[in-house]
Amino acid sequence: MALQTLVKISNVTNLSDARYCAGMGVDMLGFSMDIDSPEYIEPKTFAEIRSWVAGVQIVGETTATDPEAIEQLLETYQPDVLQVDESALLPYLTTFDKPLILRVDLSLITLDQLQTLFQTGIAGADYVLLESKNALHLDDDLKSALQRLSARYPTLLGIGVSAANVHGLLADLPVRGIALSGGDEERPGNKEFGELMDILEAIEVE
Repeated sequence: MALQTLVKISNVTNLSDARYCAGMGVDMLGFSMDIDSPEYIEPKTFAEIRSWVAGVQIVGETTATDPEAIEQLLETYQPDVLQVDESALLPYLTTFDKPLILRVDLSLITLDQLQTLFQTGIAGADYVLLESKNALHLDDDLKSALQRLSARYPTLLGIGVSAANVHGLLADLPVRGIALSGGDEERPGNKEFGELMDILEAIEVE
């Protein structure tokens, strides 16, 4: 299977989701390494899932800001790619010789701050992942900012993507790819896995 664009799935919590996504040809599967996260995957389960999926990059996701804690997680999980939320850590983390994703929560910053972050704070990140904890409307201002920024920096779009609009977004925005969330289907407020399947099917290349 091939998909039209690079796809990262965040917060994968079980083997069936991981195998489905890998079979559909997604590029990256992300797993939370934070013990206090609802989507936390313990190292043993992580290793089991990993042994079942081939051909995808495994992303270790953490919101930790302590370099030593992150080093410990890297040691334990040995992911292919590391995802962090703190741009100040990037210069230090580049020493580990692993691809890095910087996750940015758009609900926490203004467009000006986003612009500044892209210009000064993302050196060392291989991708910048834009997500939002709260529902966020992809309005025209945000879209035009994203058009400018994603033309210059490798951006993964993790907000506002649906099966209905994914082709339009990919046509409008020069993003490197999209990011969708796996996670537990039962948790209120979480996108159903069904929607994720619809989006992947929409961008499947025959």
